[in-house]
Amino acid sequence: MEQKSLKLDPVDQIEIVTLMDNYADVLLQSEGPVTRAPLAPGGEIPTDTLLAEHGLSQLVRLNCSGKTHSILFDTGYSRIGVPHNLELLGIDLTDIEAIILSHAHMDHTGSLYPILESLDRPVPLVVHPEAFLFPRYLDAGEGKKLFFPCTLKRDELEALGAQILESTAPVSLCDNNLLVTGQVERTTSFEKGMPNAFLSRNGIEEPDPIRDDQSLVVHLKDKGLVVISGCAHAGIVNTVAYARKITGVKTIHGIIGGFHLSGPAFEPIIEQTIVELGKMAPKIIVPMHCTGWKAIERFSRAFPAGFVLNSVGSRFTLN
Repeated sequence: MEQKSLKLDPVDQIEIVTLMDNYADVLLQSEGPVTRAPLAPGGEIPTDTLLAEHGLSQLVRLNCSGKTHSILFDTGYSRIGVPHNLELLGIDLTDIEAIILSHAHMDHTGSLYPILESLDRPVPLVVHPEAFLFPRYLDAGEGKKLFFPCTLKRDELEALGAQILESTAPVSLCDNNLLVTGQVERTTSFEKGMPNAFLSRNGIEEPDPIRDDQSLVVHLKDKGLVVISGCAHAGIVNTVAYARKITGVKTIHGIIGGFHLSGPAFEPIIEQTIVELGKMAPKIIVPMHCTGWKAIERFSRAFPAGFVLNSVGSRFTLN
């Protein structure tokens, strides 16, 4: 039975500000849809600079008929990175309507607690239910386990004002201008997730498919869907295909975020990923965070007209 399309109203403009990513370059120039953070705000080069870390955080603002919505997607790795960059960029989060977590790994949740503390008000926190699963670990071979830190503690989050919204199904926010995918269907034959990821459920160890992986979907008026991923542990091709399915919109305007193609387990599928995304013909493609240098370089050659190199402080304006 074919799934009924969910309501996703088109927006006039999408603005995405990179608050955290693996890469920072103060010499990159503004071009096309991207405006870079100024090298010398006020005419003087500062002694401080934007921080990069192995993490991701994006501020997403939507404008529709003069009304603006704002959400925070992920919060980087450390407790200091995102707050530091917010201060240097002159951005405050007082108007955000929700915080959305792509999944529970530490490189996407690091500044969540200090951000909640700074807001000092209730705010919806949208997560997949399995984001609270613990313990989770990587099998490093020879019996060695590398345990992920438990980054989400329900009672502590609620004490800081987080109104936890758990859903495996898609969640509509911002007056139906934004969809959180919820659990992404996995239909491709080659996107198999992290082969060495495991979890313990009720004392039983099992492979961890990272079902809590979820992304954002926005419909840019007259242009098509913009898909914003965190790590795309479900597979970036699966993620974009699922965005098409749940919205009923086939045209893809932009794919932005982490594609998780780094390392020996994922580099073999770089070319197939490029082929499948090429069939979707995105006008803008911005691989970030866990995509990996080899994949990013290949995307730059495969999509010469639409590729944009990301850097901390970059502001993407799509309209």
